[in-house]
Amino acid sequence: MTESGGGGPDVTQDLRVPWDEDPGDLYEHAPCGYLTMLPDGTIVKVNETFLAWTGYERVALVGRRRFRDLLSPGDKIYYETHYAPLLSMQDDVLEMAFDLVRADGRRLPILVNSILGRDPSGRPRVVRTTVFNATERRGYEKELLAARRLAEASEQRVGALQQVVADLAAAATAAEVGEAVVRAPGSAFGAVAARVWLLDPDRERLLALASTEIGTGTSVESGTGTSTEIGTGTSVESGAEPGAEPGAAADDDVPLGSSRPVAEVARRGDLHVIGSVEEAERHFPELAAPMRRSGHHTVVLLPLTAGFAGESIGADVLGVLSFAFAEERELTDSELRVVRLLGHQAGQALDRARLYDDARRREERATFLAETTRALDEVPRLMLRARRLIDRLVPEVAEWAAIRLQVGPAGLQAEEGGPAPDPVGLAQRVALVGTHGKAELTGGGPDPDYAVLPLAAGGKVLGTLALRMAPGRRTASADAVFLNDLADRAGLALENARLYEQERAVARTLQRSLLASDMPTDPRFALETHYQAAAHDVEVGGDWFDALLITPDRLAVVVGDVVGRGIDAATTMGQLRSAIRALASAEAGPARLLERLDRFVDRVESARMATVAYAEIDLTTSEMTYACAGHLPPLLAEPGAAPRYLLDGRSGALGTRAGRRTRLEHRLRLAAGSRLLLYTDGLIERRHRRIDAGFEMLARAYAGRRDSPLPGLTAGLAERLVGREHSDDVCLLCLAIGTEERLERAIGADPMQIALLRKDMRGWLASHDVDDESTQAVLLACSEAVANAIEHGYRNDPFGVVDVTAVVSAEAIEVKVTDRGDWRVAGEEVMRGRGLQLIHQVMDDVTFDRTDGTTVMMRRARREAV
Repeated sequence: MTESGGGGPDVTQDLRVPWDEDPGDLYEHAPCGYLTMLPDGTIVKVNETFLAWTGYERVALVGRRRFRDLLSPGDKIYYETHYAPLLSMQDDVLEMAFDLVRADGRRLPILVNSILGRDPSGRPRVVRTTVFNATERRGYEKELLAARRLAEASEQRVGALQQVVADLAAAATAAEVGEAVVRAPGSAFGAVAARVWLLDPDRERLLALASTEIGTGTSVESGTGTSTEIGTGTSVESGAEPGAEPGAAADDDVPLGSSRPVAEVARRGDLHVIGSVEEAERHFPELAAPMRRSGHHTVVLLPLTAGFAGESIGADVLGVLSFAFAEERELTDSELRVVRLLGHQAGQALDRARLYDDARRREERATFLAETTRALDEVPRLMLRARRLIDRLVPEVAEWAAIRLQVGPAGLQAEEGGPAPDPVGLAQRVALVGTHGKAELTGGGPDPDYAVLPLAAGGKVLGTLALRMAPGRRTASADAVFLNDLADRAGLALENARLYEQERAVARTLQRSLLASDMPTDPRFALETHYQAAAHDVEVGGDWFDALLITPDRLAVVVGDVVGRGIDAATTMGQLRSAIRALASAEAGPARLLERLDRFVDRVESARMATVAYAEIDLTTSEMTYACAGHLPPLLAEPGAAPRYLLDGRSGALGTRAGRRTRLEHRLRLAAGSRLLLYTDGLIERRHRRIDAGFEMLARAYAGRRDSPLPGLTAGLAERLVGREHSDDVCLLCLAIGTEERLERAIGADPMQIALLRKDMRGWLASHDVDDESTQAVLLACSEAVANAIEHGYRNDPFGVVDVTAVVSAEAIEVKVTDRGDWRVAGEEVMRGRGLQLIHQVMDDVTFDRTDGTTVMMRRARREAV
């Protein structure tokens, strides 16, 4: 016995197989197939094992078939491109996988090892190949590959879900949530179409928020292109649920109570998987036809819920996600868990968006209410406030709004927008709200969404506010809190405006009752006054004017201003006016009158610092004596001269304790036809300019009206210098002294000026003792001539001027009316036939001169002289 190299006895020499091994049997029944092939692949020898695996007969292979002929079509190409070149280059090929086609056509997975034998000269001589059955191995490989694919798909779904969660965390609005969610089914499950529906609880409808044809890789707005404001305040587009024909139009929304699958999922809050068209026909017939048209074979309807994950009880359904597959698809349990998790995450995001939108809307509504309150406070008048409220509401809140106020015998009404609700139903609801004072919010009928709100203050219903909400916006019921708050604020603002106008009317009545109303009249002078209260002040002012005949031949005029406003100022004004009337006398004169007023002020403290401009005119000599106690200087316009301010006879305000106490006065003679203007500071004083500029503006305006009729002169000056929106009272008194020998007036091309001219001319004719019949005739003829000049001469020129000149002699009255307009129309001269006839009837002589414009010269003999 020999020993092995390890030190022990070598027993291999003693091992003997108890039977005789047959080499041929070992070859034929080896655990692998043996092939011997020529270099071109022709099989020349094959063992029994290979024949048993493949089902071929030996005679069918040996010398008849090449090895590549037994391979599948794809493997034949692989044989030529990989196996053969490798064998030729390296003389062997190890564990190359092929699919061998058996005799019955089935495929057998195999692993091939080949060795290329060469002759002494190195030329290929034989190929020896072993073939191993790889069926089990291929099964293991498929299982491993399937497991890897499942893992990759799961990882892809998790990644997609993580991305969606990240996008949802950044989404602040429902539209952004919809855009994030609608992409998830494609990336996570391979869906080809998806749509997100949002539940509008106010209208109990589902609105399509976003949709996508995932196969195109683009996310699009859904539906017909009609923008709609939903419960969360987002703009969405509507469309059909997955399974519908691509591009097909659908209703703008789906009623929550409808039989459509998406509505049922929203009601029940359960996940629905429609696995096939046949299943859709059994359970959701409405969905089957659209699925066939669009080529969708499986549809998933997932409720988007807010609540605890995995719990359906108590979950709030906020929307529905629907997505579809192009083939029938059975979702695994893990996929269904991911789907439900997606619905929960999307629901939570929608809930956050809803809360965010509610907070944003509350902030916007609060801002709107605050701005509306400020806007209404800017206008004190009732109708202006009502109009401004309507302008604020349409179209920002409603598409139509109307205010009806129970003020005055006819009431007030403001309306804007449209279309208006049914008038009969609206009138009934307005009457109902006006009776019980509670809001009426409609939810059905021909006008499904309008509201009638009471405008009340202090428990009293002032009127109603009716609103028709715009389609797609929040309903009146959903906005009930905001609308009631708006109505409360509007009612209070309108009631304050009503009280303001009421107090303002009382104040104006009181103010005018305190002003002189019984102005003296005399052919030797003419008076024109104007009082204009502050635009936004309901208190009585302290500005006043007065005129009185001290003696039959001595006229006194006065304009004053008491410090302050209100009842105290009005009382003081009345006391001063009465004091002046009591103290004025022919012997006293202006200076002594003011000194006596100083002593009066010592006893009436509220009259201290009042200002007065006082003048006395001797009507026989036209001599005027005047004095100003702290008041603005009178403005005198004499015939042929520019207006000038009378700056003499000035001293401090009444009761002033500073400076000299002696009052000054000044005397001057007035030419016939002079006009004296007394006024208060509201006419010229402004905070944004120097008073010198105000004096200059008044002088220019007064000069521009030198030839205007006295009636309307003071009102015109106030309109020119102050306007309607002013912050202080304005008081004017204009005195025309003496009888003008020649009346010269220039009026604008405005028919309203004719009445003022007629009034002015009537006084002038009376001052010349013209008889009544002649006066009426001259006034009629002059009015007709001026009307013709305005209507025809200045028909296209609203800025034209008509000059009127009149002269009275002992024998006749002569009047001349001149314009510089164009009386021709298409080559024809125009003249009012009836007016011309009247002129000829009442005047003795009428001539026309059309050299430069048109001049009408009229003459009528005085009846006293006939």
